[in-house]
Amino acid sequence: MKKQPEHPVLITDAAHSQDAQLRSRQIRYVTMMSVRAGCLILGGVLISARVPLLPLWLGLCALGMVLLPWMAVLIANDRPAKTKAERAADRAAREDVRRALVQQEPEYITIDSEVVDDPVEQQRRGS
Repeated sequence: MKKQPEHPVLITDAAHSQDAQLRSRQIRYVTMMSVRAGCLILGGVLISARVPLLPLWLGLCALGMVLLPWMAVLIANDRPAKTKAERAADRAAREDVRRALVQQEPEYITIDSEVVDDPVEQQRRGS
């Protein structure tokens, strides 16, 4: 008997599901916020230990506590980067739209003609 694989084999180029993308963004967010909490704890330990260059270390911890939440929100709300195939498909679609717009320009037709007076009208004017 063959043993069934644990995960299904990916046979398409489909993107990850929305749930999988959300889960990975949540993990990144929690990781970054954990590092922020680590900066807070490290700052408290540094103050009680009275290490050399204390202002430098406290400044780095404070910078981490201020910037990490901002970066975590930006990264958590961002969609995954496009693959090369997705970028190529987007480029091809934009090119198709551009070609369609160029082809939709009307062709103006110019007809050369001469003005000919109506013989009946000429008789009325002449008489």
